[in-house]
Amino acid sequence: MTVLVVGLSHRSAPVAMLERAAASGDDLVKLLHEVHDSTHVAETLIVSTCNRVEVYAVVDKFHGGVSDISELLARHAGVTLDELSRHLYVHYEDRAVQHAFSVACGLESMVVGESQILGQMRQAFRLAQAEGTVGRDLHELIQQALRVGKRAHAETGVDKAGASLVSVGLTIAEGHLGELSGRRALVVGAGAMSGLAVATLARAGIGEIIVANRTFDRARRLAEGAEAPARAIELADLTAALAEADLVISCTGATGLVIAAEQVPHASHRRFFLDLALPHDVDPAVGALPGVALAGLDDLRTAEEAAQALGPRAVEAVRRIVADEVAAFLSAARAAAVAPTVVALRSKAAEVVEAELARLAGRLPGLDDRDRAEIAQTVRRVVDKLLHAPTVRVKELASAPGGDTYAAALRELFDLDPKAPEAVARPDIEGSAS
Repeated sequence: MTVLVVGLSHRSAPVAMLERAAASGDDLVKLLHEVHDSTHVAETLIVSTCNRVEVYAVVDKFHGGVSDISELLARHAGVTLDELSRHLYVHYEDRAVQHAFSVACGLESMVVGESQILGQMRQAFRLAQAEGTVGRDLHELIQQALRVGKRAHAETGVDKAGASLVSVGLTIAEGHLGELSGRRALVVGAGAMSGLAVATLARAGIGEIIVANRTFDRARRLAEGAEAPARAIELADLTAALAEADLVISCTGATGLVIAAEQVPHASHRRFFLDLALPHDVDPAVGALPGVALAGLDDLRTAEEAAQALGPRAVEAVRRIVADEVAAFLSAARAAAVAPTVVALRSKAAEVVEAELARLAGRLPGLDDRDRAEIAQTVRRVVDKLLHAPTVRVKELASAPGGDTYAAALRELFDLDPKAPEAVARPDIEGSAS
């Protein structure tokens, strides 16, 4: 069983395709189980965000796993496999580990270094865990990826060098509106991205923040926690709020449009709409209204270069951390993979020793307890000394690439039951995301 990643992101696909492939709510749970129930997949989780949809899976066959997952993604997106395949990327074994760590550190994000992806990966893991589609291998991979992401942020500050999507959007907004300080902003939605928007607007000195959400209590809680004057409104009052706002940021999880062009009243002041949702919240026709500018995810595609220009040293430092962590993770995984074979070898040796001691007791019934104990200790000591050097050495050799061949050699040479190492290697995993 090995780890496979099949996905598409802002780097490989246009926003229109990402919108079709994105999954949330019941659709995400359904896709998760469809992947998990496919022929070649043993474990899976799905990371679906505004700029990436990635399936992480443990598979028994590479080609079979890629085929299963690609076909299910195409069916979910409502496109042909040929249409989707040109936008897909595939990572396997070592490269899958490197990709997971890079994603967690924000190196693969539209805005390099952004930290929101950590929460998104953690949420994906928890959903898969709750649905019973994740096991030992993905548990260890994702938990380590989350730790690597935290380490990268703590040691390099790359999450500060790379501005958030909201920050980049506000830079674009300033080009249209001018100084943002003292202006009125409307945030539509109350999820994680909306919380980030409210915090970023407060730091920008916005005069007032209005939060609109389908669930009023969530909007109220977000407004109450803002470090700027803020108030919550019902979604039914959205049209009136749109007339008042200078800046509108929409980032809901709705499956259809939230803001239609006919909902946006004419106003004497200039207005800027920032649509960070996937699928889009804002009708593209809004951008054609007098005095209105609209920016979406497509307009933020240059943000990666901007972030790297802000912090090239931090980005390079993160890449070194990822390389070191990948090497350590793979080395530990290879060493752990041989451990069950070593346990099986020692178990077989112990069984042989006990059988021979029992036979000796039958042949020499006159031995007293002291002599019998001394003989047993001597035989066990001899076996331990004979096995010590090869078992230590095979663990060392196993940590290098191709080290699994040494475990296979041990099983062949000592005629070990191949199921014995597997039984030791795969206990039930219980735990939660850190």
